[in-house]
This record gives sequence, structure tokens and C-alpha cells, in this order.
Amino acid sequence: MKKIFSAVPYLFLGTLVHAGDGDYAVSKISPALLKNANAVIRFQSTRFEIANTKDAFETNHYVITILNENGDDWAEFSDYYDKLREINFLEGTLYDANGKQLKRMKTKDLQDMSAVSDYSLMDDNRIKKHNFYYRVYPYTVEYEEQVHHKNTLFFPMWIPQWGEKVAVEHSEANIISAADYQFRYKAFKYAAEPVVTIEKNKRVTTWTIKNMPAVVKEPFGPLWHDLTTVVIFGPTQFQVGDYKGNMATWQDFGKFVYSLKQGRDVLPADIKQTIHQLVDGVRDERKKVQLLYEYMQKNTRYISVQLGIGGWQPFDASYVAAKGYGDCKALSNYMYSILKEVGILSFYTLVRAGKNTEYISSDFPSQQFNHVILCVPLKKDTIWLECTDQTCAAGYLGNFTCNRYALLVNENGGDLVRTPKYSLADNVEFRKTEAILSDDASLNIRVKTNYQGLEQDDIHDLINSVSKDRVKEYLQKQFDFPTYDLNKFEYSETKTTIPTVDEQLELQVSNYASMTGKRLFIIPNVMTRFDTKLKADEERKYDIVLHDEYKQIDSAEIEIPKGYEQESVPQPVTIETKFGKYYSNIRLVDNKIFYYRASEQYSGTFAAKDYPDLVKFYDEVYKADRSKIVLIKKESN
Repeated sequence: MKKIFSAVPYLFLGTLVHAGDGDYAVSKISPALLKNANAVIRFQSTRFEIANTKDAFETNHYVITILNENGDDWAEFSDYYDKLREINFLEGTLYDANGKQLKRMKTKDLQDMSAVSDYSLMDDNRIKKHNFYYRVYPYTVEYEEQVHHKNTLFFPMWIPQWGEKVAVEHSEANIISAADYQFRYKAFKYAAEPVVTIEKNKRVTTWTIKNMPAVVKEPFGPLWHDLTTVVIFGPTQFQVGDYKGNMATWQDFGKFVYSLKQGRDVLPADIKQTIHQLVDGVRDERKKVQLLYEYMQKNTRYISVQLGIGGWQPFDASYVAAKGYGDCKALSNYMYSILKEVGILSFYTLVRAGKNTEYISSDFPSQQFNHVILCVPLKKDTIWLECTDQTCAAGYLGNFTCNRYALLVNENGGDLVRTPKYSLADNVEFRKTEAILSDDASLNIRVKTNYQGLEQDDIHDLINSVSKDRVKEYLQKQFDFPTYDLNKFEYSETKTTIPTVDEQLELQVSNYASMTGKRLFIIPNVMTRFDTKLKADEERKYDIVLHDEYKQIDSAEIEIPKGYEQESVPQPVTIETKFGKYYSNIRLVDNKIFYYRASEQYSGTFAAKDYPDLVKFYDEVYKADRSKIVLIKKESN
């Protein structure tokens, strides 16, 4: 089993049992669980015992049968450890299709490696991995693990079904605590109440599930907890190192986060002098924030630091000033300190970052965050600052942290707020193409594109993170032409609250048009072709979730060789649906083709019954974008 750990850990819970020879024979699996499955979890159970506010102990045991090569990834054991999390015991066993034991894990076969990323300066994360590398299907692996958690900030999530096309025979979660300790939980797709028993004066709360068929994901489907059982847990009283806190409410959790950064906002005298020289004559507060943010960007860089409590506590502002680097916590705290020095209020803010990973359970206070940004409330507006980015515009968050809940922290605690959402009107691509078609069917293209909002994110990252040669390599593979040469490319940026990138390209495309006898076939949509096609599915089970909303407006002017006249020109296309709308029009005037295209894609959640309409919409746009005008050679007199 592969476990992915970050600021939001995913733990799998249960209790230890031991099987006899043959108990894991594949023949004992119900045929219903084999359907659509690459693997079947035969048994999975963990005891998570809260010893006190500082220590918890996890005993994890699971058995999984791998049915085919697509399930091999689940056969690998992988878990992390650091100063706050020790793996005390690990054992593994391999079985054949009949459940006969073939091999036991040997200590020398266990990999123990650093989990430090390229951008980490200091990190105590390490990973233990093991794999039997057995490929005679089907086969079964069993692992038992004991872990000592030296903190209680993180409580586990119970996810019986580890992923798509994994069925489950039996899975259970057990939380063991003192009778008077109150922990919290929230269940998704688990209707029953947990069973509570008493074991050696401890309260044992158990969740159990059996015989879960494999889930097959659908295009644009909802989150995993909308598809299958998930139970999330959280503490009330908890402790990390010498810091204690309570997580019963978001306000309480915010008080703990504030305590970690309290007193770490003192700047050196030379930095104070510099920032006052920079903005003391500026009356516009927004302009002050912009200037100070740009100063911070120019004088710091992002480096991850994850050592013990340092994974949650920011470095002092004076440390960042001296070293010129820090992680998201340190840089956000540094920017907070700079703004405080000139009398501008800001808030250290926790967020769950990542494109299309914006979901948190807003009604369940817990550590669901993996990043820190800064919120600056002004009289007429609020500015959000991504302090780890050295190139983005002040006030712009991008798809990494926009449109999601965030925990705004101050001395009074935490307040759950929303980061900005960028709308259809913000995310726009304007493109104008001028092209000349030669007698040999090659096309010389000059194209100017203006990207706005989220539409510019990828281009911004590209041109600010790699060399010009690497940009050219990327562009040489980017466009939907069989063969082409990129002769010129230029970029310029406008860094406003809704930033823009202007792109100019010159390309030469070989054999762009098709020639058959006297006829010439041309696709007027040169640069912007929708490339998503969906398979029809009359048995769609789950809602449709569309994350992106944007607008594209294109015009193209193509000069064709003299001596041709139109034989057929596609009719204008107009499509209006709940998912978006589309319009295109093609005209031939003298020896020029004029093409216009306007497309809008909407975000939202739509019922499963609407899926055939989405398939039809995407199919119609796909075809319209590839419509051809047919020209025929004029007869010579």
C-alpha cells in the first residue's frame, strides 16, 4: 500500500489478527468483489490509542490481494517517519494464489531513505519502503506496523477503500481513549453509529465495514468521500512538543496557531529603516502593500523547512531578514512583520493549497491545511499575498489557493473565511491570428494572445521558472500541428490584481492544408481547438463536477493562394448549454478566410442525468473546431 503524507496525513485504522495457512486463498473472494477490481483488501484494521495529549500509538495491519499488474502499486509498503513519528515495528508476508506463505520480509530488504525534497533546506522526514516484487498473479501481501505518534495534532482519516478499482472484504477503525477524553468525528457515506465498548478501563470506539465492491471513477466525478465511505477524526485537547491547544472550534485552533508565531515578528533595525525609506512618503495603502510585497519578493526565496515543531512554527522575522529565505510560514510571518512596522494590519492565514484540492470540511475544525498565505484587509478592499512566490502580482492568488476556505489567525483565535474566486469575466483568453497559406500548403502564422486571470497561470509559471531555451522546447511540442517550426516567441506581463500575459508567436507549419485534385481543404481554426472527448455512459452514477470556468475569444485571418473559390463553407455554429456556450463563424472574402470563435466554459456541480448533454456539448465543440472550408481551383480561361 502506498501512503501519501503531507501536512494532512492519511492513516488507515484497524486491529491485529493472524491468519492460518490458506485463509487468504483467492478462491474465497466473493465474485461480486472481483468485478472491476485490480486488488481486494481482505482485511485492514488499526488501533489508534490516545495515551495522553502528547502521545498516541497506532497498530496497523492489512492484507491485500493483487489480481493483476494494474494493482501492483498497492503491494508496496511505504510510510514516513520523523522526530514526531516513530515506526517501532514492521513485518511483511507474501502469499500465493492459494494463500500459502511464500516469503517473509527481511530487514535487509527494507529501504530506508530520505524524504527531503529538492527545495528543502532542513527536513527530518524519512521513508521506509518494502516490496516483494512478486508478479505471479494473483498474489497477496500482508503488513503489520506499529507507530508511536509524539503529538496529537493529527488524528487519522479512515478510508476503507484506498482507491479506484479496489474492493474491500473487511475494514475497521478503532479509536481508544480515556473514558473522559472527547474526540470528534464526521462520517461520509457511513450511516451507522460506531460501536462503543470498554476495554481495560479505556473507551474503544469502532467503525466496521464489509464487502465493498470496487469503485470505478467517472470523468469529472466528485471527491472520493462522495463516492465511498470516509470518516475523519479530530482531537479536542492536543499537544505538539511543548505547545498545547484545543481544536473543538476553529477559534480555538487559531489560538494555538497564533501561539506558535507569537513574538516572532521583530525586525532588525536596518530592515526597519529600509522599509520606512521605501513607503513613508506613499499615502495610498494599496500602493504601500504592493511596494513592500515586491521588496520581500526581491530579497527572499522559498526553501522548505520541516524539522519537528518547525514544521508548524515559523522562523523569526529576524532570521528571514538575515538569511534571505524561509518556508511559507516564515515568509508569511516576515511579510506580516514588515506590514506591522508601517502600521498596516495583516493576518497569518492557513489554507489547503493545490489545484482542484480546495475542499476542506468547514464544519469540522481540524488540521486540514498544508500552506500559509497572508491576508491584508484595507478600507475598501482585501489584498491576498502569496509570500512564497517571487514573481506573482500583489493581490493575486492563482489556482493554487483561490476559491477555498482558509483559517485567518489573530490573537483572538481563528476565523474561517473564503479566498477570492476568479470568475468567467476574469479568466479570459483573447487571440488574434494572421496567416498566409502558400501554394505548397504550408502556413506562415503570426499570432498574438492575451491571457488573463487563471488563463495566464501556466504561461506565467513557464516563463518565470525556466530558461528561454526551455520555453522554446515547450512551445515546439505544444501545438496541434504534425510538423512546425517556431521562428519567434515573445512574452510580456502586466502585474495587476487580475494579471495578464501577452504572447507573440511566429510559426511555419508544413502541409497545413490538404490538397486533392483541384480542391483545397483548410481548417480555419488555426490555434484554439478544444481537445476533450468523452465516452457516452448511459449508466452514469455520480454528479458532474466542473472546476474551471473561462472565456476564449478568437479571430483568424488567413490569406489563401489566388485562383481559388469556395465550394463549401461550414454554417455558423451556435451552442448554448448549462455547461457553457459556443459560437463560430467562417467567411470567405476575396482571397481571405475570416474566422471568429467565442467559447465559454462554466464551473459547477451538475446531476448525473445531465452527462449525455455534456458528452454532446463537448462532441459538438470538438467537431466545430475542426470544421473545414473546401476551396476549388478556378477554371482558367
